[in-house]
Order: sequence, then C-alpha cells, then structure tokens
Amino acid sequence: MISTVLVVETDSRWREHVRNILEYMEYEVEVVTSVAEFRSLPAWSENLTAALVGQCGSEASCLEVLSLIRERNKTIPVLLLAEKNRQGALAQEIAAEVNAVLELPLRQSQLVGLLQTLRGQAALPPGAGARRSLELFRSLVGDSPGITRVRRMIEQVASSDANVLVLGESGTGKEVVARKLHYFSARRDKPFVPINCGAIPAELLESELFGHEKGAFTGAISTRQGRFEMAEGGTLFLDEIGDMTLHMQVKLLRVLQERVFERVGSNRSIQADVRIVAATHRNLEALIRDGRFREDLYYRLNVFPIDMPPLRDRREDVPLLVEELTLRFRNEKHVSVSLTQASLDALAQYAWPGNVRELANLVERLAILVPNGTVDVHELPEKYTANAKLPLPRPTEQPTGAEVTVHPSSLPRLPREGLDIKEHLNNLEYTLIKQALDEAGGVVAHAAERLHLRRTTLVEKLRKYGLSRADEVSGF
Repeated sequence: MISTVLVVETDSRWREHVRNILEYMEYEVEVVTSVAEFRSLPAWSENLTAALVGQCGSEASCLEVLSLIRERNKTIPVLLLAEKNRQGALAQEIAAEVNAVLELPLRQSQLVGLLQTLRGQAALPPGAGARRSLELFRSLVGDSPGITRVRRMIEQVASSDANVLVLGESGTGKEVVARKLHYFSARRDKPFVPINCGAIPAELLESELFGHEKGAFTGAISTRQGRFEMAEGGTLFLDEIGDMTLHMQVKLLRVLQERVFERVGSNRSIQADVRIVAATHRNLEALIRDGRFREDLYYRLNVFPIDMPPLRDRREDVPLLVEELTLRFRNEKHVSVSLTQASLDALAQYAWPGNVRELANLVERLAILVPNGTVDVHELPEKYTANAKLPLPRPTEQPTGAEVTVHPSSLPRLPREGLDIKEHLNNLEYTLIKQALDEAGGVVAHAAERLHLRRTTLVEKLRKYGLSRADEVSGF
C-alpha cells in the first residue's frame, strides 16, 4: 500500500522541489497551494504518513494550518519546511506545533530515514523537542540491510514495555537506539535516564541506582534520589551492563522481578515503574560461562535483543552518514566541509574500529581543518587511506596502456594583463558541467558519473549556475 504525504506550500518553486523528491521516493503526494484550498480539503487519505508545511503567506496563516492539521489528526507527524535563513526567525508558537524542522533545499537522505521510521508510527510529541527528534531520525541513517533491520525492530518493540538488550561494539550507536525506543513509546513524555554501569565505582553504583538516605554512609549529608526514581514512568538506560558486579546484578534482578527497591539506608519499599533498556559491547553468554554474569538476569534483560551492526559491515552507508554529519555541523556550528568522491571511496574501504563515533570525530576534525572547504583523498589522515585501493587518474578517451604526453604548448597560459582566476575556473566548471549534461541527455545521475561527482554535489552546482531545475530534479 502506497503512503501519502501532504505538502502545504504557497511558493511554487519549493512546492515542485518537494513534490519531485517525494515522488522519486515513491510516495503519493497531496499538494495544497493556499490556506483557502487547505480549508476546503475533503477527508484525508487513510494512508497519510506525514504533513510537510512550508510557507503559508503569514505566521497567522501557518498557525491556522497547523491547528487545522492537529484538529483533523492529532497523531500525524508534522514537519516544517524552512529555508536556512528563516530557521532562526521561526516564531515559538510555530516551532511548538511541529515535530521537526527540515532545511530547504531538501536532500533525499534527510527524508529517507525520517519517513521510513514514521511509516505506521503513532503520534510524535510536538514542542520543544522538535530539533532533537530530527537528530534522532538522522542518527540511524543508511540503506544497508543491517541498519534497515534495526529501524524495523525499533518500530516493532517501541510501543511495548518489554525489556530490550542492545548489543554491539563501542561507537555503533547503542544509546541512540535506546533514545529512539523511548521517544516512540507511550513513555515519551516521562524522563529518559541513562547511566553507564562501567564508569561508576562498584561501591557507589548501588547509591546511584537506588538513591540513599541522609547518614546512610560517610559523606551522605542529605537524602538523594537514585536513577530508578528519576526515571519513574519513563525509561532507564543501563549502558555497559556487562561491567556490573555480581553483587549489584542480584539487586537489579530483584527490582526487575518485584518492581520495588529501597534506598541505601532505608527499609521503605518504593515502587518502580520504569522500562529497562540495557546495552553492552561484551559477549554476555561468554561471561555467563565464566561465572561473571547471572544467567537469570540475562534472560530478564534479553526479552527483545537488538544487534547493532559495526560500520565495517555497512560501509555502503558511509557516504550518507558523512552527508548527514556535515549537514549537522552546518546547522549547529555554522561550519561545514565537503568530501570528494575519491575521499568517500577511501573512507568506505576503511575498517572503522571506532564505528560511527570515529566517523563523526573525523568529520568534525575535517570541518575544523578545512572550514567550508573540500577535502580530497590526499588530504585525509594517512590511516584512512593506507590500505585503500585508490584509482589512478587516467585521461579520458585514452587507449589503455598508452603513454600520455602533455606538450607545454597545450597548457593554459596566463594572459599578459592577468585574469580573475575564480571567475575563470567557474566558467570552466560551468562549461564542463553543461557539456556533461548535454552528452547525458539531461540526466543528472549520468552527468554526475561522467564528472566523477556525487549526484547531490552536482545538483548543488546546478543551483549555483542557475541551470534548468528540470535537470536538477532528475538528480534525486
């Protein structure tokens, strides 16, 4: 069954831009071009997945549209479309009515993970968490079978209260999974409380989890809540559960079984209404065999296991992850960096022992070193290219194995009067892009291949030089 997306946009340029991207993604698109047209809309399709709202003429009209959407369907996710220079000026009343703000011009990768996750989901809470919701969607971006399976499992278990055990190497995004489980659950309006069981000394972990009474031990100068009380009604994320001592495992097992606990130094039982999501990079079954992890606790936690794939097993996602990370730095820190196709090819061949966290650190480092610039493969740190099979540059239309001789007379000469090198290079780039488009019959994907560019990079250049928007749209 094909899903439908409602688009409300009075600007014809952005309206067609968004419509073409959605149709390329095989969504049915219902377009509304004015507030009056929206008021006269008949009943919506039961397959409606989301509403995308752009310019409505005025803030008052936009608020009216958002209000009418909520009146008709309280559960439908509403996403606001805004050009980058408009995002900082959005009225608080508008931001409070939407689930996320998407920057125009849209990128297909912005919507892929977002709309796939939203398909069939219940209501998302509007309000101040709009920016965070978009970050959550983008954190598990990718089209590989492994990450697609993870998103599907999150959809299946989020609405239940079942304990979830997230397994995977360090840096794969286990806490992101836990936050998404909380965000899409009925507990989303209650706290999400994380605790790293391996980072807290064993003698202090009991107090951190269950709290303590004043005078319970030396240094307990006041009564303090533990993480279970802080997470009441919400979700408690127990990270690195495999590092918990056997003594604490027994106490945790009792809470999971009886749903009650006592603060340290107290004999008063406190009810615990929390959902447990645990995570570890360790092999718990091996720890059980070694007598270092309780088997009964393992089965209590492992009701619904989710395995996070390492980045080396989903290398096809590296370009999409890089694109999302650079977009995030541009939005949050107002600095960005772009990578050439050769750089992305090299990164896709790297083993990534630190997984997505290592990739994020690399992109941030490159954004600092080359702010708003382009990084070629030879500018990457050596460790990321040491074992990569990099293609040697070859001249086009040259027979294989033939030697290439460049005669000095064929090299461009600097005019006596000098020249504007930036303008000269822009003219040269424009000419080559136009030639590639002509030879590719106007198909942007084929032209990008001829130019050894990513499609999204070529689309940005088409915008830069004001080439046909029909050509631009065909790149999605």
